[in-house]
Amino acid sequence: MQDILAGYVDSGEIPGIATLVSRRDDVHVDTIGLKTSGSSDPIRRDTIFRIASMTKPITAAATMILLEECKLRLDEPVDRLLPELANRTVLKRLDGPLEETVPAARPLTTRDLLTFRMGFGMIMGPPNVHPIQRAATEAQILGLKPASPHAPDEWIKRFGSLPLMYQPGERWLYHTGSDVLGVLIARASGKPFETFLRERIFEPLGMNDTGFSVPAAKLNRLASCYQVNPQTRALELYDAASDSAWAAPPAFPAGGGGLVSTLDDYHAFGRMLLNRGRHGNERILSRAAVEAMTTDQLTAPQKAAASFIPGWFDCRGWGFGVSVVTRRDSIATSPGQFGWGGAFGTAWLSDPREDLVALLMTQCLDFPPRPAGVRADFATAVYQAIDD
Repeated sequence: MQDILAGYVDSGEIPGIATLVSRRDDVHVDTIGLKTSGSSDPIRRDTIFRIASMTKPITAAATMILLEECKLRLDEPVDRLLPELANRTVLKRLDGPLEETVPAARPLTTRDLLTFRMGFGMIMGPPNVHPIQRAATEAQILGLKPASPHAPDEWIKRFGSLPLMYQPGERWLYHTGSDVLGVLIARASGKPFETFLRERIFEPLGMNDTGFSVPAAKLNRLASCYQVNPQTRALELYDAASDSAWAAPPAFPAGGGGLVSTLDDYHAFGRMLLNRGRHGNERILSRAAVEAMTTDQLTAPQKAAASFIPGWFDCRGWGFGVSVVTRRDSIATSPGQFGWGGAFGTAWLSDPREDLVALLMTQCLDFPPRPAGVRADFATAVYQAIDD
């Protein structure tokens, strides 16, 4: 594994990589390369990374806590707490004008948000092609850097002013459901979203370096972040650690992609789910809640209509906030494996059959993930190492 991953750093494709693989009682950590390209500061075990969409499983777990407490219900309309989303309208066609709509067939539910079947999300293709994409950009409700300049109440108001792309429950559309969940969690709990995460997940799990921003005293541990120039293929700085967009709390704590974290912090979360909701003497979730999270919730027609990486759903499904492997079609796809990745080249998987948690942290924009890239090679290297 080290040789394979070092090749990405030696070639200059990625400045630095940190990995953690735990199986049963063994934990192996490896770090390669630099936090900032051209510096002498190495990646370390406690380096802080932008985990982007690896925020989504944490948001889903927080939702499951509130479902267990009956402060939310899976199939209850969210209108009770999010009146901005009442009386939805739906585009007659995706590429049509925003004025050409029909009424939604039914209200949105918590289940719709968790399963990304709410009828609104990212369209995997060129940006701002359709009027609805342009409207979402203008409303400032999407983005990779701290996602929106608007506080949650204004964000949900702006989102609620837009029609849905499809009828609720019709198809799987990536991302936006998690951002809406962040607002729903705050209103259901009566606490700011980050406060609820900290009190109910981060502090019990000892995730002391996970949050929506990096305190000044920890900025020296944040890796700089890069993107590849599409013309020259050279790395270009996307977000410097020294003046990072994550150096201050965001106006909108994005449940779909706003967190930063470390190897050990996220390992605690991934291991908790593998342990059916328990972490030491702490019970974060019930066994039943974890089983629901990690069970494929999509129908075959919903998968067929999904706008995502071609072939992704051939051997995978989607639970509540996590991807779930449904059949083995490669070395690294183990039935029952669950997890997710992030746009900046991070990846997490937990495998109940193997009692395995694997984490990859990098700092280079990679979305949608390439089928032949560091994340795929990391997963293959993890599974080829299992010898019993």
